[in-house]
Order: sequence, then C-alpha cells, then structure tokens
Amino acid sequence: MSERIAYHLNVLGLLAISIVLLFAFADQFYGGELPCPLCILQRAGFVVVGTGLALNVLFGSAARHYGVMIVGAVVGGAAALRQVALHVVPGTGSYGAPFLGLHFYSWAFILFVLVCLGSGLMLLLTRPAGKGAVGGLTRLGIAVLGLFALMALGNGVSTLAECGFGLCPDNPTGYIGLDALLK
Repeated sequence: MSERIAYHLNVLGLLAISIVLLFAFADQFYGGELPCPLCILQRAGFVVVGTGLALNVLFGSAARHYGVMIVGAVVGGAAALRQVALHVVPGTGSYGAPFLGLHFYSWAFILFVLVCLGSGLMLLLTRPAGKGAVGGLTRLGIAVLGLFALMALGNGVSTLAECGFGLCPDNPTGYIGLDALLK
C-alpha cells in the first residue's frame, strides 16, 4: 500500500475517533449522562488511539505509532469489557441509555477490537515512511488534527471538572472538581 493511501486511511481513522469522542461529549452535555470511571478510561483509550493516528498523519506511518494505537485499544478495550461484564448479569442494570441496541461500552469494545485489527492490517500492508508525511499535510488532515486536539483537550478538562484531582465517583451525579473550584 502506498504511503499516500495510508495517510488518507489514518486521516479517516482519526476523524472516526474524533467523532466517537464528540458523540460521547454530546451524550454527556445534551443527554445529561456523566461518564463513570470506566467510561473515562475508555475515552482515554480512544485518545491514545487517536494520538497514534495523529502521529501517523504528522510524521508518516510507523510501526511504533501503530503500537501506540494497539496499546490504547487494549487498555480501552479492557475497561469496556470490564463494564460489559459488570452489566451482563440479568438484574444488575446498565449504565447509560442504549444506542442502536447496544450500550456505549459495548460499542467501545467493538471499536477497540476493530482498531487492533485495523492496526495489524496496516502494519502488514504499509511500508515504513521516510522522514515526515509524504506530500505534506492536506487541509483535511490539518482540520481533523485540530478536531482531535480539541476533543482530547475537552476530555481532559471534562474529567477534571467531574472528578477534580481525586478519585471519580462510581456513579457520578455532578461536577465535583468544578463545584470545588467555584466555592
């Protein structure tokens, strides 16, 4: 596979991760569903996956960038699978409203598995890039990098607002960090 095709696939992957994080924000702020600690770990996993994609977009495809993505997907996937296990037993309830028949943590697990598979395929099919992205950044690439940076920063700020510098509550009901700051 040519480096140019790999570049565009990485840009599309980064856009997909950014949309996942944006959708989580929309559910948090418009749906009123605060993320639980496992949800925050899943978001962190998506941010790590996005960081690997962003490195590929900025510097060209490299095995270590795909390695970052795989590590982020395994950690995020473990958090998602833990949450699925907590709610799979009948009568234990669930966390959040379902989307297209599955809860967000189930979707997150599926996406993390797809990231691992996609990263493995990209490792098999792409040749290592030279120095820097071949042909430079496109406008779309720059826009997607900006969107991802905004989503990663927003998730960090949101987590601090919700949890402060302490442990996040198991079943969050408000923004502890923000409330402490405003007092």
